[in-house]
Amino acid sequence: MTSEHTFTLKQERRLVTEIPGPRSRELQRRRTGAVPPGVGSVLPVYVAEAGGGVVVDVDGNSLIDFGSGIAVTNVGNANPRVVERVREQAGRFTHTCFMVTPYESYVAVCKALNRITPGDHDKRSFLVNSGAEAVENAVKIARYATGRPAVVVFDHGYHGRTLLTMTLTAKNMPYKHGFGPYAPEVYRMPLAYPYRWPTGPDECGPQAAAQAIDQITKQIGAENVAAVVIEPIQGEGGFIEPGLGFLPALAEFCRANGILFVADEVQTGFARTGDLFACEHEGVVPDLVATAKGIAGGLPLAAVTGRADIMDKVHPGGLGGTYGGNPLACEAALAVLEEIEQGDLTAKARRIGEIMLPRLRALAERHPSIGDVRGRGAMTAIELVRPGTKDPDPGLTSEVARRCHEAGLLVLTAGTYGNVLRFLPPLVIPEHLLNEGLEILERAFDAA
Repeated sequence: MTSEHTFTLKQERRLVTEIPGPRSRELQRRRTGAVPPGVGSVLPVYVAEAGGGVVVDVDGNSLIDFGSGIAVTNVGNANPRVVERVREQAGRFTHTCFMVTPYESYVAVCKALNRITPGDHDKRSFLVNSGAEAVENAVKIARYATGRPAVVVFDHGYHGRTLLTMTLTAKNMPYKHGFGPYAPEVYRMPLAYPYRWPTGPDECGPQAAAQAIDQITKQIGAENVAAVVIEPIQGEGGFIEPGLGFLPALAEFCRANGILFVADEVQTGFARTGDLFACEHEGVVPDLVATAKGIAGGLPLAAVTGRADIMDKVHPGGLGGTYGGNPLACEAALAVLEEIEQGDLTAKARRIGEIMLPRLRALAERHPSIGDVRGRGAMTAIELVRPGTKDPDPGLTSEVARRCHEAGLLVLTAGTYGNVLRFLPPLVIPEHLLNEGLEILERAFDAA
């Protein structure tokens, strides 16, 4: 059984009201008296159903989904295999706390992660609730294992909203502003950003790596660094794919200096980029990997996977959490992994990239406001600038997104400068919806 054959919703774009419709607007009015404004929403259409490549709202509108709940529903929303496994587990038990009385599915998920994450070395995994929690625990483990305090992160990085991961995150608004003071011993280095590197994309990777390594050595001291934490492709920072050679050079520097290389694969993992994990593209093998989002088809689950000699150092009771590895989420994760492997969703992600990237490049030829087209697999983006410059144009980005939303295409924005449109369709999206979504995007640019 694969999800492409079991869509329960009609895979079509259908608009029966304006976007948002009257019922969504009424729910939005009710929300203002119950939810603080600090919790934002990209598009205030209230969802009734979702599946395959569509999201259906309470007004009956069916929107094409180029967001996947921010790279969560890689296998499709309400995937039948996931739904069935969760339903069966809910009938047995919903919680015991693995730290009180354990259960088999937690162990099965960890064994699967140990098998599929990069590298053939002996590994251990443990489960938590969110990407931020996974990254925070990876840093905690790295500090414990090395006995060192410092953590190195990079420009444009996003790692979460807890105190530590907010500190690791680069962007002030909306993630950090007013929430300080922040955690100590976190140092930020330049990223190999090909589109904006002063000498151009060809030299970007080696030059940026040399600059980062030089700054780490001089300003911190390699002997004081516990971990280098990086997203193999930046997520919220704008889907920046670091220049070739940057990640391998950093990984080699870490190996030579006893620093742990931590890959934040929260947004890039589980087939999203056309590989199971984005690190594989350049053969980088991390010491620790943080995963979440696409791991469990929409249920809260995340993990830290790492070298056994590192993970086994932490004393008993030093890792855990009440809800970490909830049995419903574990069953969902096992179903997701079956779906990815049996449905060859890495190939489907690559196919999405083969369709999207040429269309986006052709669109850039017609619209000089598109300064850069980038991404891999089903993780693609365009960066918008004022024509003839590289000055970010967040206003146009918002306008294009608004026009897409009104036409029934859900898209997301991103980027340190708020000028990136990012595209994260479910890996199971039918090709006719993918192409229709691109046509809507093209019309939005023509009208903007």
